[in-house]
Amino acid sequence: MARYTERGLHGQTVQEIARRILTGELRPGDTIDPAALGAELDISLTALREALKVLAAKGLVASRQKRGTYVRPRSDWSLLDPDVIRWQFANRSDAAFLENLAEVRGIIEPQAARLAALRRTDEDLAALDDALAAMGRADGDAALAVQADLAFHRALLTATHNELLERMEIVIEVGLAERDRLVHGVGRHDDPVPSHRAVLEAVRAAAPDRAEAAMRDLLAKARRDLDTIRES
Repeated sequence: MARYTERGLHGQTVQEIARRILTGELRPGDTIDPAALGAELDISLTALREALKVLAAKGLVASRQKRGTYVRPRSDWSLLDPDVIRWQFANRSDAAFLENLAEVRGIIEPQAARLAALRRTDEDLAALDDALAAMGRADGDAALAVQADLAFHRALLTATHNELLERMEIVIEVGLAERDRLVHGVGRHDDPVPSHRAVLEAVRAAAPDRAEAAMRDLLAKARRDLDTIRES
């Protein structure tokens, strides 16, 4: 899935303005003064306008003659755009967000595992095998563990061969990354490999009921890991 690449000053500017809009610092209907904002962010007017073009393409801002540049109503925002989702939820670890994530995963991933068991290809199984092997090699490295976990769940959604389910990757991935950083960052947690292997082996065996049950068990374990951290 193509995403906006946040690099350099341009990327930082886009992300900062998006942050202000998505957090309510800039509210729907508010007018953006390019000259004042450019001075505040210490960037040229040209650079600021280029950043605003990116946000306009995602429905966050618009420009009109006589009115100028303003924040569009939330109903106009491209809320399923991968970047908008990522900007909205990145670095969030509050209880309400993590609970919402758990509910979304509970709805999507068990059924994704069921479909994957029915539709997976050899290429899908290879991707899942690679992710599981990377998980085993992480060996206490939190960054590697997070990457491997994301790769596994991404490969599982891909194995459903349902384009709409595959697009749920960004919803799960952004939140899962934050949840994983909490869990793996504490340096003590249960080995994630066995629960993920159970899902993979059920998918490999083309056993949809077993794959769904294994994923539900995996999600229950994920919730227990997070509860343990909260209580510590």
